[in-house]
Amino acid sequence: MVLGPGGSGVSAVAAAAASQRPSTPRDSRHAVTRPEQHTLLITIDRWSPVHDWARVYRQPGEPVAVSKFLHLLTLDRLDLTERTWSAFVDLLEHTAGRSKAVLPGVGTLAGIDAAELTSLPGIDDFLLLRRIRDEATSGRWQRIIVDCSGCGDPLQFLRGGSVLSQALNRFWPRHRRLATASERPVMAQLTAAVDAIDRDCADVAELFADAHAVAVHLVLGSDDRARRLADHYVAGADVMGLPLTSVQVNRGVGAESPEDLAAHVEALLDGPDGCRGVRVALVDRSAETIDRMARLRKLAVRLPDPHGIARGSAASVVETVAGTETAFRLSWPQRLPEPDSLALGRSGDDLLVTISGFRHPVRLPSVLRRCTVVDAAWEDGRLTVGFVPDPAVWPRR
Repeated sequence: MVLGPGGSGVSAVAAAAASQRPSTPRDSRHAVTRPEQHTLLITIDRWSPVHDWARVYRQPGEPVAVSKFLHLLTLDRLDLTERTWSAFVDLLEHTAGRSKAVLPGVGTLAGIDAAELTSLPGIDDFLLLRRIRDEATSGRWQRIIVDCSGCGDPLQFLRGGSVLSQALNRFWPRHRRLATASERPVMAQLTAAVDAIDRDCADVAELFADAHAVAVHLVLGSDDRARRLADHYVAGADVMGLPLTSVQVNRGVGAESPEDLAAHVEALLDGPDGCRGVRVALVDRSAETIDRMARLRKLAVRLPDPHGIARGSAASVVETVAGTETAFRLSWPQRLPEPDSLALGRSGDDLLVTISGFRHPVRLPSVLRRCTVVDAAWEDGRLTVGFVPDPAVWPRR
């Protein structure tokens, strides 16, 4: 996953890394004319210049061969939303047609045509992430590089699965869905569809926090804006548990010293969990205008592989505190660029953590879901939240 502030050269770095030929030799049994499915470059930017650099036509939703080792896949938000909504409306109409009782709201929803939609709040991000997940688990590709430019705030984009799951379970909790399906068998198909979406949300969130399968690369320009935003991006990656693997400082963007910014990032990463697995690298400025993949290849950008080291909330630990009553402490390494902006809340099984105006739902371990929050502290670069058992749901001895 390659991400960063707009204008920092995310697309160029992602395409340059994707254009590098694999170091392993190609199997001679394959025909020379057969494109080898080694690397898939995925872009979610409708105005991405990668197609022009690769000299290929845009075919949204279908991988296009760029070379023997590289394919390009463009994902279109509107197309994914329309196709998914059409399938959902068919299911609604089928449910309403089989039910003798009037189902509130179903007829209104079924009457919305897919062409009337511009987007469904929060769902379009999830649909993109699910398609990326499907490609990653298909077994067709040895490596997938996702260009996260063109999506506004990439951290908001990557948390799409967690936010949608929280919304689903807030408005229609799973225990109510199961009860509805048992009371009205005609609703079983609809509740099963919603459950499938909820499972996919959890699966997507789990995948992108898996340090053994995913590597997140942050691209920064060498300017004052990048220096200010670096703190917030690293803090956001911590609370989301993203496996940050490298920070690529782009010499081609900005006029300040890239070496100074690289030193600032290294100092920023030097926290309680150190810089384990995180590499800070400099991307050279291209001597020629970037207008084709061959010139990007000359930049020799190499993105490190997943390091397998859980970071941030994905590395959280639960400790039992001895005392007059059983208590627990949940903690993880967390950068906090603006300590006064830290806010915590609780919504069902999620702990809502707000850092510098960015809020993310952190799913609680099972033992803490039956507890209430009593205190919190941030000290020595670690966020610690205290819990005590909720007498209403905790088993009595």
